Amino acid sequence: MGSDGSITIRQIDGYRFEIDFGEAFPNLAVDEAPPYGSGEGPFPEQILVAGVTNCLCASLVFALGKFKQDAPGLAARSSFRVERNAEGRLRISGIEVGIALGAPAATMPRLDQVLDQFERFCTVSESVKAGIPVTVAVRDADGTLLK
Repeated sequence: MGSDGSITIRQIDGYRFEIDFGEAFPNLAVDEAPPYGSGEGPFPEQILVAGVTNCLCASLVFALGKFKQDAPGLAARSSFRVERNAEGRLRISGIEVGIALGAPAATMPRLDQVLDQFERFCTVSESVKAGIPVTVAVRDADGTLLK
């Protein structure tokens, strides 16, 4: 069973936007990094990598719980590379996620089973790895479909 979601994004100024996740959450200010934007918020690549990293951490917590292993205080640090593709367009060419458990491995006798499968629970990283189809519609201020 799946779930659907939506967000609304509005331009504030230049490359600064505000993301509205709905009434339950505060809006998030985002911006492009210099030289295009002024860096007044996270930029899109950071948001994507944060989503991948957060989902992997949550999936690991889920798998740890499934196998009754306790490792509170989990933390992660991620990095990513942006390179030009064959057409000269910038693309994320790799994401590295490092997760640190909050307990020694010796205290978790079923950790091998957890590590063997936790990534498969991660909706975001598994979707990104597979490639997500994206459809785009562009309308003018009158609502006329342009693309």
